Amino acid sequence: RLYCCGKLATTMFAGLTELGISNGEDLKETLTNCTEPLKAIELFQTENGILLPSLQSALPFLDLHGTPRLEFHQSVFDELREKLLERISAIAGEGKDEDRYTKLEELLEKSFPLVKMPSLQPVVMCVMKHLPKVPEKKLKLVTADKELYRACAVEVKRQIWQDNQALFGDEVSPLLKQYILEKENALFSNDISVLHNFFSPSPKARRQGEVVQKLTHMIGKNVKLYDMVLQFLRTLFLRTRNVHYCTLRAELLMSLHDLDITEICSVDPCHKFTWCLDACIREKFVDNKRARELQGFLDSIKKGQEQVLGDLSMILCDPFTINTLALSTMRNLQELVNQDALPRDSSDLLLLLRMLSLGQGAWDMIDSQIFREPKLEVEVVTKFLPLIMSFIVDDYTFNVDQKLPSEERAPITYPVTVPEMLSKLMQDNRVACELGLYYVLHISKQRNKNALLRLLPALVETYNDMAFSDIFLHLLTGNLTLLSEELGSEEFCNVLFDGFLLTSFSSKDNVHRHTLRLLVHLHHKVVPSKLEFLKKVLEPTKQSSDAVKELYNQLCEKVDQQKPSPVTEAPSLDLPLHAVPTPVTL
Repeated sequence: RLYCCGKLATTMFAGLTELGISNGEDLKETLTNCTEPLKAIELFQTENGILLPSLQSALPFLDLHGTPRLEFHQSVFDELREKLLERISAIAGEGKDEDRYTKLEELLEKSFPLVKMPSLQPVVMCVMKHLPKVPEKKLKLVTADKELYRACAVEVKRQIWQDNQALFGDEVSPLLKQYILEKENALFSNDISVLHNFFSPSPKARRQGEVVQKLTHMIGKNVKLYDMVLQFLRTLFLRTRNVHYCTLRAELLMSLHDLDITEICSVDPCHKFTWCLDACIREKFVDNKRARELQGFLDSIKKGQEQVLGDLSMILCDPFTINTLALSTMRNLQELVNQDALPRDSSDLLLLLRMLSLGQGAWDMIDSQIFREPKLEVEVVTKFLPLIMSFIVDDYTFNVDQKLPSEERAPITYPVTVPEMLSKLMQDNRVACELGLYYVLHISKQRNKNALLRLLPALVETYNDMAFSDIFLHLLTGNLTLLSEELGSEEFCNVLFDGFLLTSFSSKDNVHRHTLRLLVHLHHKVVPSKLEFLKKVLEPTKQSSDAVKELYNQLCEKVDQQKPSPVTEAPSLDLPLHAVPTPVTL
């Protein structure tokens, strides 16, 4: 151990010799070869102490007060180091670039041999931090030493990362995993509410998240690092199909926009498009003016620039963007019903469909490297959307009829079947499926029980099982809190659970989790016999995830707490009367 400590000390203080300053090894050699050790020590102190004549008389005075020389020298050293750090920062901010960088480079050359000395390392790191280009040789020495690499500022690390993609990837990877985990945790949150859901936070608030802020700081103004992060996101999106990477791509760009990093924003061709879209997401609606701007960006892509469509499609694939486009489409359809117009006559609606189609086709486009806008099937505009509009009319007609006095009501029954064309398009076309699911979310938020009972069975088979995606189930469970009283109906429970959720829970862990989330929150509203049945059916297997098992245990605990305590027989109030003797007469 002593040998190792000695070697470590030798390494740490080796730089002093290069600067002509004596170190511990020199003192050891002096003491080994001298005849009078005390005189040798005194001479060493004089030669290597603070060369200030007035100090010579002050030091014995400190000795009389019991202040160790080490403590005195350490305090002077700390003070000088702070002054030096302040001076370095001042040099970095004054004069012409060429002059100040020359001074800093000279200072780095002199101080770098001391970089492994813990007490002087901050000085060396400060000099490197303020240099826009640290000499490559020194960067390599820092990169090779893990301790030095950890100690250097992010400004220096950026210079290392831009030529070392693997090392940068190692730094970024844990942050990307953390980001995805945070999104998944939000979707599976135990708090089920229609008011506070996955899409509730504003774009600005989301960008303040830890991961986005760290990535923004790591990138700084370095275009090369920004491009690397985008490449990581594209690669991971292709590998996993996880749309949250698309969200991060947009959030990162807008975070740099917030900081006015023009060096990056000006070279990203998606900047203005994303900026405009960000305003739409904030309002949760694409108005006429912004629709024209977005269309202008898409139409301005010239021949030879088609590759931009890959990045634009990723931004449009962001769930927050899809949510905004789909909600805007629903509003447009309602307006068309009021105007007695058809979907094909609305340019705004066609633009929304165009962007939805581009976003939904992001993975295919990046995977195939064929940068061409996917064609929207005519049937979506001419058949599917008119069907949705007919549902809106059915709802309106039925609601108006129910409000009339009983003697004036027409014998209208609410439709219970779904046209075959609607089911077919929701199975074959992803844009139609997305819009169909958002219509279901719309009617559930309107507390429209009849429409929900009509459409839920049609969601068992959808394009790529989109009806069983986490985002849709998260929103649906939140909206169902508005229909909580309906869970007391056997018919409603049968359609919701047996006719929809239970059709795939055994093969899809996420559906199992969302079903349990709903029951943990609303179990007290469910028909008791149905609740017992659901408890048996939803019991986890050995293969179930820990999250499912934990939710199931929570459900069982809550159900048990709800059960009334067993009635115990009250003690009898009839007490036996004991014979009392007659008092003796005095």
